[in-house]
Amino acid sequence: MSPPLVLGFDTSGPYCAAALVRGDVVLDVRVEDMARGQAERLIGLLNDCLAARNLQWSDLDALGVGIGPGNFTGIRISISAARGLGLGLGIPVVGVSLFETTQRLSQWTQTGVPAPRGQVYYLDPDTAVTPVLLDRAPTSDFALSSAHSTEDHVRTIAALAGKRADASVPPPKPLYVKPPDAAPARDAPPRVLS
Repeated sequence: MSPPLVLGFDTSGPYCAAALVRGDVVLDVRVEDMARGQAERLIGLLNDCLAARNLQWSDLDALGVGIGPGNFTGIRISISAARGLGLGLGIPVVGVSLFETTQRLSQWTQTGVPAPRGQVYYLDPDTAVTPVLLDRAPTSDFALSSAHSTEDHVRTIAALAGKRADASVPPPKPLYVKPPDAAPARDAPPRVLS
């Protein structure tokens, strides 16, 4: 039995990234830097990965998707695309966090992800289950996700998804460390006339 064919992708940062892997073999990796437009570009980028290897969507065994932390809208773009594709293709979708990819790439347990305003999302799985937002990086040894390229992270998303994919995997959910910066509207919604 051959290893699973997995398409992993992520839009949690200012990029649109995808990797196609079969087991430990990386078949294709694509990263396009972009501050906006990930929703419009994502499916085309995934199609490009498959077409480069003359593969079809139906050839896939699983999908891997980056769940954050990162840009609120970017995370929602890739997770909603992954869940829709998984349902349509009837294949498992595995969510993978930047903490997990950083742990795998760095061989460190304690990991951090750069956050806005010079802050750091930090996770020490030995002492906590959920990440925290710190005003600055901890002084102890830890691995920062930015020490690795986006290509490294998206390849690792796909590889980890291939190892975890089975029919019982729960649907991916966004990993938000803090609430979004946007505030709800204070004004009452307009009255609907009938």
